[in-house]
Amino acid sequence: MTSPAARLPVVAVVGRPNVGKSSLVNRVLQRREAIVEETPGVTRDRRGFIAEWAGHSFELVDTGGLEPGAEGLDARVAEQAQLAIESADLVILVVDASSGPLQDDHIVADALRRAHKPVILAANKVDDPRDAPMAAPFHRLGLGEPWPLSAVHGRGSGDLLDAVVGALPPRKGAGEPVWASLAIVGRPNVGKSSLLNALVGETRSIVDAVPGTTRDPVDSQLELGDGRIVRIVDTAGMRREVQMKDPLEYFSFLRSRQTLIRVDAAVLVIDVSERVTGHDQRIAQEIVESGRACVVVLNKWDLLDPDPKERERLERFVIERLRFLPWATIVRTSALTMRGVQRILPAVEESVGSHRRRLGTSVVNRLVREAQERKPHPRVGGRASRILYAVQASVAPPRFLLFASGPLEAGACPPHRTPDARRRALRGKSHRYRGPDKE
Repeated sequence: MTSPAARLPVVAVVGRPNVGKSSLVNRVLQRREAIVEETPGVTRDRRGFIAEWAGHSFELVDTGGLEPGAEGLDARVAEQAQLAIESADLVILVVDASSGPLQDDHIVADALRRAHKPVILAANKVDDPRDAPMAAPFHRLGLGEPWPLSAVHGRGSGDLLDAVVGALPPRKGAGEPVWASLAIVGRPNVGKSSLLNALVGETRSIVDAVPGTTRDPVDSQLELGDGRIVRIVDTAGMRREVQMKDPLEYFSFLRSRQTLIRVDAAVLVIDVSERVTGHDQRIAQEIVESGRACVVVLNKWDLLDPDPKERERLERFVIERLRFLPWATIVRTSALTMRGVQRILPAVEESVGSHRRRLGTSVVNRLVREAQERKPHPRVGGRASRILYAVQASVAPPRFLLFASGPLEAGACPPHRTPDARRRALRGKSHRYRGPDKE
């Protein structure tokens, strides 16, 4: 069905926590993609970006801190960094020149030598040219000449990148453009990272019972059976803004919203064992307002009552709560057992195809004519207004231009109501799903 798409040389940025790995990634990309904080352990998952220097393109992978002897979540962060090393063609080991070589640096250096990967040593935090000699002690790591640089100010980064592209292997192929990109969005702890791992077939995103484990959007690429490339982005859980007291959560939320704007489609993951919450509706409304194609994934379907009538009743409830998304395909899955996961990508293909579809002018005008016959436009200022002609102006999302005999009221033909509009219309009526009837 699918396979990982590896077209460019891969450069992994590794090192112990809080040495400036994400700052270096942002410097190379020349934009703020990775979250940077003084708190160690901000980056957890490995993230891939397409970078370019001196006419050479490569995939730059940001990783969490390699911390020997770590336990729990920190151990899984280190495991992700180790996986990045194994899949890399070149490794940049970032060290903190201001603190000198520590025991953990020696342990990481030993691990890199055992991996038999080309390594470039970046001595970061040399902010002043007079401090360049601080990089000299890192010769003891046995990984060659350390390159002094300041990732924050950019000093020495050009020399480092010259060394990187000089050590890169030839490209592995011509490289196919990305056919479509999709973002996996939803509330915290609904199974987004598990779903990404199930789709990719490997652990790309850390899964933990603690909500908010994913902080940065995690990119992966898949190659469909016909050679098309799909980019999948696992985003941080989108909490309600009023609940965000941690600045890291706030920046993660902003990146999730920015990711939603840049992709072609959104995969909205809902924990069906918790039904459809008001926050699920708000995220769905963000998808509608961003104009993205959408597939709704009802995850953890295996946790429901096996009674068919009860499941059918729950599905009607889901459709009712998401009635402003009637065009979205609904897929039932269990990311842990892999049930239904194989139906997600075909649903995304169909959704993206509809999103990019262009209707003929004759078809558009026939649909407009039939709509006007069913519901004529109300009079405006005592005069009747009719739509004379319509054309599709663009796709993804579809937009239409209407030529009318007079002014048209925006609310004359209301679209599917968003949760807020529907809530005002219901005026306090409760449609909460209450579980199976007790007879």
